[in-house]
Amino acid sequence: MRHYELMVILEPNFEESQVSPTLEKFLKGVKDAGGAVDKIDVWGKRRLSYEIEKNSEGIYAVVDLQSEPAPVAELERQMRLNESVLRTKVLRPELR
Repeated sequence: MRHYELMVILEPNFEESQVSPTLEKFLKGVKDAGGAVDKIDVWGKRRLSYEIEKNSEGIYAVVDLQSEPAPVAELERQMRLNESVLRTKVLRPELR
């Protein structure tokens, strides 16, 4: 299993209480495939450096997870198809 870090920017009209349950729905596929979600860190609403789809703000969240590559690729695909997700970025942090 590999360690991944997922950064997500959601639309600003989301309630902050809805962010974690929404992310849990996306992460269900990773958990079902034997992966583990270590931490979901919701940063809250922040100003974007440039507009994305006419939004100047977005709700940021960072997720630490461990999984095989295939479920993470499917997670990223599902997030790109969802209209409430403005941007995503999946990283494999360097081991120290």
